[in-house]
Amino acid sequence: MTARCKWPGNDPLYIEYHDKEWGVPLHDERALFEFLSLECQQAGLSWITVLRKRENYRQAFLNFEPEAIARMTDETIETLLLDPGLIRNRLKLYSVRSNAIAFLEIQKEFGTFDKYMWSFVNGKTIDGRRKGGGDLPATSPESDAMSKDLKKRGFKFVGSTICYAHMQATGMVNDHVHACFRYRELKS
Repeated sequence: MTARCKWPGNDPLYIEYHDKEWGVPLHDERALFEFLSLECQQAGLSWITVLRKRENYRQAFLNFEPEAIARMTDETIETLLLDPGLIRNRLKLYSVRSNAIAFLEIQKEFGTFDKYMWSFVNGKTIDGRRKGGGDLPATSPESDAMSKDLKKRGFKFVGSTICYAHMQATGMVNDHVHACFRYRELKS
């Protein structure tokens, strides 16, 4: 039996996400925006809720292409509020557009969103050195700094907990427990 982190439980979708995506260092601009957008939708909810709706979000938000999302009209977003395949929270859905606009500004300033985001961890994955699932933090000094700066730049739903979850998901921090097969794979 493969040893892995306990949080995916027995859910096949969660296991696949854990085994193939969570914690893998991510540098693709569109994918970083997608992950951050989905993390923002998670605020106050469980990640599995968002994960189950991810394909619906990809369709609704034009495969998370920031330039296209930045041009979405209020009318289009209001229509999305009727879609049961999305989390129908007006502020969260509108935040995808406002965050796309802020994303594009960061690209202009830093050259890439990737360079900007990874600057919070000095361009290297932080080894969480987790012995068990109980010692996973909800925030870190890096996520605090990321949250503060993203908010200053106009991002919405980017508290420190959301930023830390984003850091975990995109491999800025390796929070797989030591016994998990992915910890060793990602460490090497």
